[in-house]
Amino acid sequence: MKQARPITVTGGRLVLPDGMRPGALRIVDGTIAAVGEAEPQDGDETIDAGGALIAPALVDFGVFAIDKPAFHFGGIARAALMPDQAPPLDLPSRVSHLAKSGKPDFWVHPLAAATRGLEGRELAELALMKEAGARGIATGRRWIADSGVMLRLMQYAAMLDLVVVAHAEDGALVGSAAATAGEVATRLGLPAAPAEAEALAVARDIALAELSGARLHFRQVTTRAALDIVRAAKARGVTVTAGVTPPHFMLSDLATADFRTFARLSPPLRCEGDRQAVIEAIGDGTIDVIASGHDPRGPEDKRLPFADAEPGMAGAETLLAMTLTLVRDGVIDFPRAFDLLARAPARLLGVSAGELREGFEGDVALIDPEKPWVVDRRKMEATAGNTPFDGQPAQGRVLALFKGGIAP
Repeated sequence: MKQARPITVTGGRLVLPDGMRPGALRIVDGTIAAVGEAEPQDGDETIDAGGALIAPALVDFGVFAIDKPAFHFGGIARAALMPDQAPPLDLPSRVSHLAKSGKPDFWVHPLAAATRGLEGRELAELALMKEAGARGIATGRRWIADSGVMLRLMQYAAMLDLVVVAHAEDGALVGSAAATAGEVATRLGLPAAPAEAEALAVARDIALAELSGARLHFRQVTTRAALDIVRAAKARGVTVTAGVTPPHFMLSDLATADFRTFARLSPPLRCEGDRQAVIEAIGDGTIDVIASGHDPRGPEDKRLPFADAEPGMAGAETLLAMTLTLVRDGVIDFPRAFDLLARAPARLLGVSAGELREGFEGDVALIDPEKPWVVDRRKMEATAGNTPFDGQPAQGRVLALFKGGIAP
């Protein structure tokens, strides 16, 4: 489906990489034709933004399920899909099928499984999966323990110019832990792993990235020690980026105190000091991406004892609103927020999106950043409402969304 006629959006506040300014935007044949001084032409559909933000649609980096209604609610037009599917994305045919799914109103960018069956032993057919549409290579929910396998993976990824998306937890230390070791886990009697499991994994993988020249992205970095390692690596020129999800800057492990399994996440919630370290890292640029980690889980996975419940959250609908709390708190500004939510993830995927720029895809969201609402798991668009933010007041709603100039 192609855009029927040009669209000109007027009367809004453009969110651009170098700042914000009043202006208009025109989308023609699915791409952005003009930004700033755009004027409606004969035959255009004209939309008055009414003072709303005119922003790039979000690019969600590292989701585990595709829930189009939930993504559209959250202003997300593209998502990088993790390989942890059934079956895993370890064959070109599976990658190709998913790369073609969702269009035209939502684009799925598959991340190829790094190893066969995501078992961490034998490399998958990486080059063929790139040809089939893979936009990156991911280790999945688990860390690759074998350093030799991880080095070979990074060497191949460097040759293919694909980003390696790594899970940052030393599996031998984590085991079947459900919480971060500390006062809260001890008081609740939960199986726990030391926060240092993350720093150890990050340090090893950064060393291998330096050795191989690969582009490395940690899907989530959630502890002060690991963030310090990433910060130091960036300072010496390593091509490493880091992501995080909203629970790790909004919540600490105190949220697990009532054994509420919606707060059972991977990696688990950290102590308050680590939460503050994540906020600092978002503010100083150490963290590059904020993603939803969208992983809806039904009652069969969540209505269990905390240690037995599956980790994961339905995050697509709350991603934007939770990130905008950082703007209201003065940690970041609007351009930086949309760099984290759209521009940086689009760069990692190598797609011409995530930014209001002439010639880029017409993926645009109109947003009221002040619009209040309450997160209610019973009313969510996702296939399951397992959100740790259930009942929380929020601000920021998408008023309209365009994918390639087409409203879903």
